[in-house]
Amino acid sequence: MKNILRKYNYRLLLLVGVFLLPTACKKDYFDTQPDNIVSVDEIFANRGQTERWWAGLFTNIPDIWNQPYAFSYSITSDEMDASNWTNPGMNSGAINADATPSDFTALYERIRLATIFLERVDGNQEIQNLANGAEIIKHYKGEARFLRAYYYWKMMKDLGPVVIAPLQSAKPEDDFQIPRSSWDECVEFVLSELALAKADLPVDYYLSGTTTVDGTQVGRINKMIVEALESQILLFNASPLYNGNTELGDFKNYDGKQLISQTYDPAKWDRAAAAAKEAIDIAEANGKHLFRVQNEDPFRAGYLSVRNLFWDGWEEEGIWVRPSSNTWQWEIHSSPRSTQGTAYNGLAVVQQLVDDFRMSSGESIEESDSYTEEAYVAENTDYYVAGTNQMYANREPRFYAYVTFNGAFNPGASKTGANNSRVEFFYTGTSGKSSAPRDWPKTGYTARKNIHPTFSVNPGVNVARPAMLIRLAELYLNYAEALNESSPGNPEVLEYLNRVRERAGLDPLAPGLSQSQLREEIRLERRLELCFEGHRYFDVRRWKIPDEPGSNQGGVFYGMNMDAGTNLSDPAYHERVPAFSRTEWQRRYYFMPYGQNEMDRNKALVQFPGY
Repeated sequence: MKNILRKYNYRLLLLVGVFLLPTACKKDYFDTQPDNIVSVDEIFANRGQTERWWAGLFTNIPDIWNQPYAFSYSITSDEMDASNWTNPGMNSGAINADATPSDFTALYERIRLATIFLERVDGNQEIQNLANGAEIIKHYKGEARFLRAYYYWKMMKDLGPVVIAPLQSAKPEDDFQIPRSSWDECVEFVLSELALAKADLPVDYYLSGTTTVDGTQVGRINKMIVEALESQILLFNASPLYNGNTELGDFKNYDGKQLISQTYDPAKWDRAAAAAKEAIDIAEANGKHLFRVQNEDPFRAGYLSVRNLFWDGWEEEGIWVRPSSNTWQWEIHSSPRSTQGTAYNGLAVVQQLVDDFRMSSGESIEESDSYTEEAYVAENTDYYVAGTNQMYANREPRFYAYVTFNGAFNPGASKTGANNSRVEFFYTGTSGKSSAPRDWPKTGYTARKNIHPTFSVNPGVNVARPAMLIRLAELYLNYAEALNESSPGNPEVLEYLNRVRERAGLDPLAPGLSQSQLREEIRLERRLELCFEGHRYFDVRRWKIPDEPGSNQGGVFYGMNMDAGTNLSDPAYHERVPAFSRTEWQRRYYFMPYGQNEMDRNKALVQFPGY
């Protein structure tokens, strides 16, 4: 029986892996049913076809590193720019109901397919007759129910309160004129579905009779993932955008039903804190911990820990892991042109994010006496070469792991020849503007996070690795944030915030900070630790700070002067100038619009005000 189970599990991994490939959303099982399988009845009578249907339900799980041409939250927030190649309509003001970036149509399709699966899978006698068939189907159903709930949650993050379809497969004669549920109703619906899913799922998938995780099951949904998602949902639910937000008092259904709560409920923070702690506890009890690299130099240890996390640490820190990830797309667009084979050199980090990284002392650049933009370093270090501007010296370890700047060493494999081991973003430099019409960063910085040191364009070298959709550091920050709001002064706020800081090579914050001071520290920590991973876009919205200095989502964004500089230490390049502009922040950008096609079909559906 153990051998049967292991063979069966290997088969499942292949199915999950196939349907999580980056190309799967273009052509999957539901587009190419075999000619001899002509009905749903026949599909669910056949084990192989049923398993393919189940695997296809995973298809719309996003790949956070498939940037920039998949809709990218990073280039629609104050993290990055890719406007030499693409510029989402929210940046230019062109977003509207006819051109919504939301993938709600595809998600509703996947929700419907999950519903059909839940209705039909129990009738598959071929699976039921396996030695452990009932347990296999139970797990399948838990995963299908989770994915159905998750796809609703994904829509909610983009669209706000959504239309919830009936929990049975629809018939042509059914009434599809369904209004939006309120935000609170949507949250309770999703949480109720997750609770049912959790009851059918294992804590993790272990090799039979052991406590060793079965490596062939990476990507399958388990209890740890469910609780981690619950933490994320309840953190959003307690946040100012959704909790007593009178600014959106005009967001109502046609019958006058309020869609966003107008009354602040502090108990939502209690609930969010409890959910985050439960998610942490179950993860840690099952071996999850912050990934660390040991080194006698604490700074070097911090740097290697945050750099190598994405290829060496996902098994230790990753809670929800997507087994396949298009990191090639990310690496080739982020790496400088001095990379072997010539990368595209254009995912540009904004100056404000560069400035937000602390000094190695933990001070901000404004607080530090050693920070200057008027001098240049005299000697090489492990992170940059002699002649680099002093503004990039003595910064915290994450800065060197996450951002590539003028004078930094190449993040991947360098071309041969003089100066290619270092990055030159100044105008005439090897990765500067003068010799490339599009492949240059408008700000003078590119993203460095999750670029493997062996990455090469030609010959092609791309180390395959999963993507962490939720990791333990996020849960620690979820808990710190929620606890700071629900129980100010609780020592665990500082404890869990400091765990993330210390892993990154920073000294712990000392006790004595006020609630508001800790709130700012937690928000900054999320900005830095989770940058480029799809969080910032939503964080500034749920905190209701998208038009505040330091987190503005519109207007002018700054960088170095890409039109100047003939050498590494040229002061003309190291000048803060406007790099690009976006339309000013508008209230309608809190949510994306439902597509006009859906508005035309469903006359009970109200559009978010402003579209």
